Amino acid sequence: MTDAVKQVNPKAPTEKTNLLGLSREKMEAFFVSIGEKPFRAKQVLKWIHHAGVDNFDEMTNVSKALRERLKELAEVRPPEVVTEKTSKDGTRKWAVRVTGGSLVETVLIPDGDRGTLCVSSQVGCSLDCSFCSTGKQGFQRDLTAAEIVGQIWLAIKSYDAFPSTDKNVVTNVVMMGMGEPLLNFDNVVDAMSVMLDDFGYGISKRRVTLSTSGVVPALDKLGDVSQVSLAISLHAPNDELRNELVPINKRYPIAELLAACNRYWDKQSDTHRVTTVEYTLIAGVNDSPAQARELVALLKDFPCKINLIPFNPFSLSDYRRPSKNAVSRFWQILSDSDIVTTVRSTRGDDIDAACGQLVGQVADRTKRSERHKANYTDTQVLNVR
Repeated sequence: MTDAVKQVNPKAPTEKTNLLGLSREKMEAFFVSIGEKPFRAKQVLKWIHHAGVDNFDEMTNVSKALRERLKELAEVRPPEVVTEKTSKDGTRKWAVRVTGGSLVETVLIPDGDRGTLCVSSQVGCSLDCSFCSTGKQGFQRDLTAAEIVGQIWLAIKSYDAFPSTDKNVVTNVVMMGMGEPLLNFDNVVDAMSVMLDDFGYGISKRRVTLSTSGVVPALDKLGDVSQVSLAISLHAPNDELRNELVPINKRYPIAELLAACNRYWDKQSDTHRVTTVEYTLIAGVNDSPAQARELVALLKDFPCKINLIPFNPFSLSDYRRPSKNAVSRFWQILSDSDIVTTVRSTRGDDIDAACGQLVGQVADRTKRSERHKANYTDTQVLNVR
C-alpha cells in the first residue's frame, strides 16, 4: 500500500474522508484504495471545486453504485459559516466554525476584476508577534487541508459564483490569515496543491502567496515541493528590534531568513520572481527616516519588493498608526533607493478585516491570551495612575 493511500484511508469504520482537502494525487489514491479507477478523482474534483457540489447525488457522471458507496465512506464538508460581514469598501469577512467549535476568519478583498482571498491556516497562532491581534488569541491547533480549502469554496459559494469558471470571484489567494502557514506544512502544501490544480481552482502559482514570519527549515523544505509566490513578515531593519516585534527572529535571525528566501528562488524554474517584504509601520517604533535608510542598506542586494502596511489598531495593543506624512516619508526614502515599494491601502477596517486585525474564537491551549489580557489591564491601570 502506498503512502498516499495510507493517508486517505479512514482511521475508523465510522469516520468519513473529507474529499474537500484532497490533492489530485491523494484523491486518486483514495479511489484506488476503494477499488476504483484513478480517473474518478478528476470527475469528483471538478464537481467539488468547479461546480461547488457537496452532494454526491448531484454528481451525475458518477455511477449510482459509486455514489452510494461514497455516501458511506466520504463527505464534502466545508467549515460552517457563523457570521458574514461586508465592509463599506466591499471587503467581505467570514467567521467560520471548524471541528471542535473554534472560529477562524477569512477575508475577500475585491479590486476591479481581481478578488484576493486572505486564508487562515491555524486556529489562532503559535507565534506571538507583538503587533498582531491573532497572536494575542493564543493557539489551539492546525487547520486540516479541508478546512483551508473550504474557505475558498465558501467564499465562491457566498457570491453564488459556481460554476467557478463563470465568475472570477477569487483570482488570488494569500496565506496571510490567522496562523503561521509553515508551521502547518503538510496541510498547507496539500491545500495549495488544490488551489493550483486545473481540476481544483486553477490559480496561477504567481497568484498564490505564502507569507511566513521566518520558519527557515520549513521554508527550505517548501522550495522542494512548491512554486508559489513568497512573502516574509520582516517589520524591522535589524535583529534587535525584530526580536521584539517578531520573536521567532531570536531563533532564525534576519540574515538566515533572507538567505533561505534566496535558496527558495534558486530552486524555481522562473528566475524573474522576487520576495515580497511585508513591513508594518508602527508610530514611534519602526517608522523613522533612519530606520528606512537602515532597511535600504539591509535589502540593497536582496531581490524584493516592499509592501508597507500602516499599523491597524486593535484592543490589547498600545501601538499607534503612523501619520500619513511619516508613511510618505518612509516610502520616499525606499523609492529613491530604487526599491519597488507600495503602501497597502487599508481595507475592511470598519469590520475588523484589515491586516493584523483577524481574530476568531480560540480555545487557547497556551494560556497566552489570558496573560496578554492581564498584562494589558495592569498597564492600563498604571497609565491611569
